[in-house]
Amino acid sequence: MTRINSAYLSSGAAVPKRRSLKQLPYISLMAMCWAGLASPAWADEEAAEDREAIVVEGSLGALPLQDVGSIFGFDKTIIETPRSASTISSEQIERFGITDIYGLVAQSPGVFTNSFFGVAGALDIRGTPAETYFRGVRRLDNPGNYATPIGASDRIDIVRGPASPIYGPSKTGGYMNFVPKSARVGGKLLTETEGQVTFTGGSWEKADLSASIVGPGHIGDQEFGYALYAEVEDSGSYYRNLYSKQTIVQASFDTDIGDGGRIEFGGMYHNFDSPQNGGWNRLTQDLVDDGTYITGVAQPIDTDGDGQLSQAEINATIPGGLSIFGTFGCGGAGVFATDFTDECFTSSYPELALTNTGTTTLSRRNVLAGEQDYVTNKDLLLYFDVKWEFGNDFDVKNQVFYEGYKNENVNSYGFSQFHDSWVIEDKLIFTKKFLTDIGDISLQVSPSVRHTSFEHGDDYNYEYFHRVDLTQGYTALSDRLLSIECDCEYTEYYKGHYTDYAIAGLLDLDFAFGLDLLLGGRYDSIDAKSRTPAGVTEDGAAASASDTESGFSYSASASYETPIGLIPYVTYAKQSTVIAGQGAELSVDNLAGESWFSSSKLFEAGVKGEFLNKRLYAAVSYYEQKRTDYNAQSITVNQAVKTEGLEAELRWSVNKNLLLTAAYTKTKVYNLTGLEEGTLFSFFGIDDLVNVSDPTLYLGGQPIGLVPIGDKNASRRAGIPEDLFAFTGTYKFDFGLSFSGSVVAVDSVYSGQSQAVKLPSYTLVDLSAAYETGDWLFRFVVKNATDERYFRANFTELFGSTIVLPEKPRSFQFSVVYNF
Repeated sequence: MTRINSAYLSSGAAVPKRRSLKQLPYISLMAMCWAGLASPAWADEEAAEDREAIVVEGSLGALPLQDVGSIFGFDKTIIETPRSASTISSEQIERFGITDIYGLVAQSPGVFTNSFFGVAGALDIRGTPAETYFRGVRRLDNPGNYATPIGASDRIDIVRGPASPIYGPSKTGGYMNFVPKSARVGGKLLTETEGQVTFTGGSWEKADLSASIVGPGHIGDQEFGYALYAEVEDSGSYYRNLYSKQTIVQASFDTDIGDGGRIEFGGMYHNFDSPQNGGWNRLTQDLVDDGTYITGVAQPIDTDGDGQLSQAEINATIPGGLSIFGTFGCGGAGVFATDFTDECFTSSYPELALTNTGTTTLSRRNVLAGEQDYVTNKDLLLYFDVKWEFGNDFDVKNQVFYEGYKNENVNSYGFSQFHDSWVIEDKLIFTKKFLTDIGDISLQVSPSVRHTSFEHGDDYNYEYFHRVDLTQGYTALSDRLLSIECDCEYTEYYKGHYTDYAIAGLLDLDFAFGLDLLLGGRYDSIDAKSRTPAGVTEDGAAASASDTESGFSYSASASYETPIGLIPYVTYAKQSTVIAGQGAELSVDNLAGESWFSSSKLFEAGVKGEFLNKRLYAAVSYYEQKRTDYNAQSITVNQAVKTEGLEAELRWSVNKNLLLTAAYTKTKVYNLTGLEEGTLFSFFGIDDLVNVSDPTLYLGGQPIGLVPIGDKNASRRAGIPEDLFAFTGTYKFDFGLSFSGSVVAVDSVYSGQSQAVKLPSYTLVDLSAAYETGDWLFRFVVKNATDERYFRANFTELFGSTIVLPEKPRSFQFSVVYNF
């Protein structure tokens, strides 16, 4: 393609020389997918070396001017990439005071996250749980194991839809890719040391201290670059019995070796400590609308007087526990919520009734979190990359990635789990470029091996959200003895491993007349084993299974740059996925049933464009994507769904002072398992049991059964708004004062799959002001500035009608930043 020279500027600073951008092309899902082939730092920095500097002052790095090789490969910008994707720069994160992944909703279309018991682990993208990548490599699953840190990032890439075949098996919805700070600019090491120290405080005893330093170094005659980051947080919480403590240490180093060689290595350690937040129990429409809460305490069953309810004590009260599946025990054979009646509970299950009942107005601060509840997660991440340039546009790169975490999770209402899992991946990448008269041809071939080892146990058969009266807190009537506490009677316990042997390839045909074709494919063969040791689960039985599955993934994209600057594109792709659980575990049953390996398909078409001398970027896309096997799913982190939607984005750097963005998302998500089978298993909430006049008859336990899924509308995944609008704006005066704000308008949603309780629509407004003088910056942020009362659905497939998360009221945050 014809090439142009242009100069970019992010946040008002000129970027060093970079190779000229391609004038026309676009490419596909594969391009984005093949991001994994290129080391994030190298792909971006090397492409930057020879381009002339262009300046777009005040853009905060929000415009798609830089190559995102860590996502797509082949040194393409987002404007050149035929997929719906967005980048959030560190400048945007700092200016808008974003402290967790929930704050990214205002910055990107296609993202909105249901609560996973209050822990901001992974985004929901296109209505389903997404994955997290680090420097273009997939991390271990994190639905709610720990809050994903964002402060150490140079940028965050949000890619919507399944990843490219280059990444290996991936989920349907999409992923976040975190790119850490680097010691290079424009492919060259910094010549001077730069650093920053930040303290952030605010409402509810928030206290967070971070520091970073980036610069050059020498060992003898060997020059290298380094980037170090550390963060310590010890904060309180708006909610009672909750807090947030964490320590993060991140380091990266790189150096040139020999003639054409380079090494880059580093890692991150994250120690996280913060309980999960189950939100409000005893959920009703009245509770959502006006805060009316049903009070009352459960009947005593703690016969040994130790202050906790053991499984033996619970089973002695009602054999099989206090979770009542259908009306079989009432002389009937119903499995639906409508089958339950007052007489069923009074005659067959009087032990479930509450005493001292009444109603009151419940504070949003009172949630399902006990004084003894905790989540601890220790995560270690390491990487080591080597690259050689052999001349004639032929490069070879090897990437090694390791991550391991140990997690414990304890919740007094009746859930506990642990993970002790790790993964190591080695990826070899051969890259060759051919320059011809008709255009450029780029080829990448990548064999890889990824090995995952897991040990996982959890305890969920005795979850009783409603036994605790939130106006009183946990007592011996409601605090359950958990498997983590006694190291006994787990519901599930798995030890095992799986190894993925793969070969992938990507071909980019970039024609000079404006057409760009991107083709990619991958073959995976995965050996897996899982076992349950004898004596650790409730039934004590040992079990084991092993299986080998294989699959082919592919992607094909085409894009064309029109004379008026618009670039239409189309992508079709199929991607494999592994059905793993919250701790990367594979269950024995899934392996034995060969239902742990599936795939998803994507069709996406859109158009993108840059205007006003690259100050204005706009994109719109339509997509359909679905899992191809509804029998294979993890209801917690990898559902079998079909999603249809529309995404639109606009980013406009009006001048050096003013930046505006807007995003629109339309999402419809359908649970294919429920649609095909006609039912989904669920906990029943108060408003589900329409033939029970007095809910205090059963709130000491938990009725469960099947929700009928009679049509496509009934299969809609709850909690995800169909329409979502987001707007941001920031203006910086020349003398250092700046103002910023974001507005997110969210549709009303049902809280659960049964569609019994509806959560109201809301508009969330965040505002901030900052003043920069010399080396100092002072920022003040108001979260939820209009004090909107709103809610977030929680684990909608199972618990959506029983619990809901009341979100925080107006709060304040301030930061003091020193740069050196």
